[in-house]
Amino acid sequence: PKMVVKGLKKKQVKGGKKQQLKFTVDCQQPADDNIIEPKDFQTFLTNRIKVEGKTGNLGDKVTISRDKAKITVTAEAPFSKRYLKYLGKKYLKSQQLRDFLRIVAPSKTSYELRYFNINEDKDEED
Repeated sequence: PKMVVKGLKKKQVKGGKKQQLKFTVDCQQPADDNIIEPKDFQTFLTNRIKVEGKTGNLGDKVTISRDKAKITVTAEAPFSKRYLKYLGKKYLKSQQLRDFLRIVAPSKTSYELRYFNINEDKDEED
């Protein structure tokens, strides 16, 4: 049995490539209305994401790419998705947009910026 255990362990290590996590943040709606500039948000993330407790330390552990209004963060584990939400909020705050936009997770690995729905309360009253 010992041999088997060893074999299993080896296999795990062999997948030597660290686990890559991929998250996307979709800024489509506000970008279409020219409220935010996805390029700015991308720069903001690049400057703000910390690796091992330091900013400006992305190295090859974290890559941030952008396709039009969609920002993709590819990171080596451990990287928390929630951290992106936190940074997203910080960005919105810096642009004074926290009152208009929120960050929602449509799926397990993505966020999108959405407007607060101002009519929601009215509908509920009927």
